[in-house]
Amino acid sequence: MKNLTILLSTFVLALFFTACQKDVYAPSVYKAEKTRNDIRIFSADNSDGKITIKSIEKAFEDNGFTITGNNNMNAAFEKRFGGGKDFKIYRLLFIYNAKLSAKILKDYPEFGLIAPLSTSLYSKDGRTISISSLSLTGMSRVSGVPEDNPNLIALSENLTKALKQAFPNGEFEKLNYKMIRPDGELITRFAFVMENESGDIEDAKESYQEQMEGEIESAGFIVAGFTPILEDLEENGINDYEFYDGYSICKLEVIYPVHKLHPEVGAFAPCTMYMYKKKGDKFTRMGYPSVYNWVMSTNIYDDGSLEPLIDAQNLLESTIDATIE
Repeated sequence: MKNLTILLSTFVLALFFTACQKDVYAPSVYKAEKTRNDIRIFSADNSDGKITIKSIEKAFEDNGFTITGNNNMNAAFEKRFGGGKDFKIYRLLFIYNAKLSAKILKDYPEFGLIAPLSTSLYSKDGRTISISSLSLTGMSRVSGVPEDNPNLIALSENLTKALKQAFPNGEFEKLNYKMIRPDGELITRFAFVMENESGDIEDAKESYQEQMEGEIESAGFIVAGFTPILEDLEENGINDYEFYDGYSICKLEVIYPVHKLHPEVGAFAPCTMYMYKKKGDKFTRMGYPSVYNWVMSTNIYDDGSLEPLIDAQNLLESTIDATIE
């Protein structure tokens, strides 16, 4: 009887601690890595108001980038949630260097994970203005392109030049993120054989994209941008693909709560999704950086940010899965 009592007590205690753990975010499931900054934040004093949206866009364009999206998120937050007052300025800009991206995509098809690149432009008070973007290390880690790749280095250098031109009195902030490795996959990938009864791959692709876009929009996601990357590949003499498209996908219910404490996550938002088919490959391939990159690179621990992130990751993955089954 004494042994039974001990066993029962142990069992009850185990249940108690297990139940408690379900309600608490436990960093113990993450592996800590060395300090490394996947993102960088460039900030400047703008008390005189000389740094404007137009001057920032011009700086990017002068350094080889096309602005494929420049979204005023405060307006979107105000319309959807009655919010949008946490920052005087909060914008998500998508920037794309067609020539360098094409060169990288020739050997690294998954570079579409960051083509275009995402950035967030923000200011709390209108006096100090900041922009977040991926560092060279971050670009390499997300895309799988080696950090010493000359075209990736050129892309990062052009981005740095654009930032310094846009923010002439600015500097990079000193960050000290403790890199952590979530249990979730950092890249979400799909591979499937696309239905093509007519034998016209372009028609088949457009038919699937129409279905896929409809499904993800029904699930609450927004297609914030679309980049027909194949055109740029062919213009640069790369003819390895039957098609290659890039999507920028956003969910307001995710970025709204997260940006309040972590405005720099715009370096990952919206998520960039590639969709391509190589000549001679029967599979159509899609992929996007999962929200675990946000967690890994910006030290997101608070439940208010984590819960919508994980929910959106699971929802987008299952929605796309349903379109290719």
